[in-house]
Amino acid sequence: MSEIELIKINSENWREALALSVHVEQQEFVASVTPPVAIALAKAYIRPDGRVVEPYGIYNEKQMVGFFNLHYAPESKEDYWLFHFFIDKGFQRSGIGSKALNELFKHIKQTHPSCHRLRLTVHPENDAGKLFYIKLGFKDDSILTFGEPTYSKYI
Repeated sequence: MSEIELIKINSENWREALALSVHVEQQEFVASVTPPVAIALAKAYIRPDGRVVEPYGIYNEKQMVGFFNLHYAPESKEDYWLFHFFIDKGFQRSGIGSKALNELFKHIKQTHPSCHRLRLTVHPENDAGKLFYIKLGFKDDSILTFGEPTYSKYI
């Protein structure tokens, strides 16, 4: 059984995060730049719309295998967003993504107990991503955010 940990990106692991990548055909589903972590880390520094942006590495048995950003408005109950979630191309289709999201749900309940909903967007052509999130309990909100379908999960 694999051990999944979520560890904030910091001065010791940011280079490891920059080395993560996805298959070429998946790139547009994660970010508009390569490596995808670059834009995500920039957002953590810039804090678009005054949001808190926390970048995390997804570790499987002490090795970084994925990444995501958690965005939220301070003091919010439902304005929590998952952005740039991906598993490195060398570790996909092994169940790590599902385990990582389940760890994220636990993490949010522990560190943000007032949070009731996690939201995300999925690229309109990312059919596998849509099915993945639906299997994990996300529901289509029937709205577009940044031109992409928005999904929510109440946690």
